[in-house]
Amino acid sequence: MHHNLISEQNQTVNTEKISIFSNFFSEFKIGSLLNQSGVRKTKGAAPLGVFTIVFNLAFLGKNFFQGVVKNQTVTIGKDAVYNFLNSNTYNWRRFTLLLSVRIYTLIRNLLDDSSEEVLIFDETLYPRNRSKKVELLARVRDHSKGQYIRGFRALGLAWSDGISTLGLDFALLSSADKKHRYNGITKSMDKRTCGYKRRIEATCKTTDLMEPMLKRVLGMGIRAKYLLMDSWFSAPPVIATLRKHIHIICMLKDVPNWKYEYDGKKLRLRDLYGKLKKKRGNARIKASVVVRLSNGEKARIIFVPSEKKRRWLAILSTDIELAEEEIVRLYGKRWDIEVFFKMCKHHLKLADEIQIRDFDGLIAHTSMVFARYNILSWFQRQRTDNRSFGGMFRLCCKEMENIRFIDALNRIIQLAMGTIQGARRMPAKVLEVIMSTVMGIAITFFGFSEGKSHLLSEA
Repeated sequence: MHHNLISEQNQTVNTEKISIFSNFFSEFKIGSLLNQSGVRKTKGAAPLGVFTIVFNLAFLGKNFFQGVVKNQTVTIGKDAVYNFLNSNTYNWRRFTLLLSVRIYTLIRNLLDDSSEEVLIFDETLYPRNRSKKVELLARVRDHSKGQYIRGFRALGLAWSDGISTLGLDFALLSSADKKHRYNGITKSMDKRTCGYKRRIEATCKTTDLMEPMLKRVLGMGIRAKYLLMDSWFSAPPVIATLRKHIHIICMLKDVPNWKYEYDGKKLRLRDLYGKLKKKRGNARIKASVVVRLSNGEKARIIFVPSEKKRRWLAILSTDIELAEEEIVRLYGKRWDIEVFFKMCKHHLKLADEIQIRDFDGLIAHTSMVFARYNILSWFQRQRTDNRSFGGMFRLCCKEMENIRFIDALNRIIQLAMGTIQGARRMPAKVLEVIMSTVMGIAITFFGFSEGKSHLLSEA
C-alpha cells in the first residue's frame, strides 16, 4: 500500500511547479518559444519539463550527474534528458534570440536615453581539460596564462545599457586548423540540420562569424548605436566589415601590417603615435587624430596613458563626431561582457555542470546558461535595491530550497493522510482540512504567499 502511494505521488509531481521560475516561464511562454525553435515533443517527456529540470540544476547546487542521473525523485528519466540535449534538429540559437529579445523589449521600455545601448563582442574559454572523446575537442590557447588547454572558445555577442546585460548569441568554436583538433565530427546527420551547421561554424575563423551574428541580432530588432570590441577583433578588415552595420569602438593592437592613413602616409600604430603632438602632464587623453581606414572611411584614434611598457593604449571610434572623453567612457562598458562570462562560469556553471561528449549537448546546455543569465538580469532590473548579480543568484538558490522543502512536506503529508484514511476510514473532507491547515502554516512560516516565492510575487 505504501509503495503504491509513493509511486502515485512520484507520477503526479509536476517539475514546473516546484520551480521559482515557473511564473516567468508561464508569462514569457517559454514552452511556445521552444516550440517556435523546433524544440518539440517527439516521444517521451514534454520539452518544457526537460528544459525546466536542466535549467534548475544551477540553483539547486547540483551538477547533471547528481541532479539527473542519480536523482531518484526526478520523474523524467536520464535517457529522455540526454535525447533532449543531444538532438541535432533543435534550433537553440533561435530560442536564445527569441527569449533575449522579449526581455530586451521590456528593459528598453524603461530606458530614458537610448544612446547608452551598446553591443559587445568578446570570447571566453570553455575548458574541458579532463576530456578526450568530446566531439570537436580542440587545443586552444589561454592568452591570460600563455598556455594551451583542451576545450573550446565561446564567441559571445551581448547587449548592455550599462545597468543590465543580455547574452544574445554565441558560437562554440573548436579550431579552424585541423591539426589542433583532437576529434572531428563523430555524429552522422543531415546536412540541413541546425546541429550540422553549428559544427561547420565551430571550425570557422572567429572573424568570419562576427558579421552574421551581428546581422542576426540587428535583424531581430535589437537597437544599439555602438559595437564594442577588444583588440583581438580590431583588424582593419574586420572593422570595415562590421562598420557597414553599426559604429565601432574598439581597442587597437600594434600589428606591423595593420595600417592607418594619416597625412598621406599609411602608418602602423606606434609610428602614428610617434608623429602626433602629445598633451603634457596627467591628461586623460594623450593624443587624438582622425585617420582613414582600408575601406576609405574616416575614424578617430585616441591614445590614453597606460602602465604598460609602451606607456599608451589606443582606442578607435568610427564615429568621428563623438567626443574623446565619451569614446573612453563608452568603451568602458565593454567590461560588462567580461562580468557576463564570469557569472556564467562561476555561478551558472557554464563548463562545470555537465560532462557530455555530444556537440549538440554542449550547444543546448550553453543556451540554457544564457537563458539563466538573461532571466536573472530581468529579475535584477525589476528590483529597486540594486542587488548584485551574485546576490540575486543566491536569493534564487535560497528560494528554490524553500520551495523544494514545501513540495517535500506536501508529499509527506499526502502519504500520511492516505495511510490514516486507509486505516481509520476518516472522511476525505476532514483530511483535506487538516492538510490545508498544516500546509498553510508551513507556507506562512517560510515566507510564501499563495505558494509563490517573494521573488515571483515582486516580479
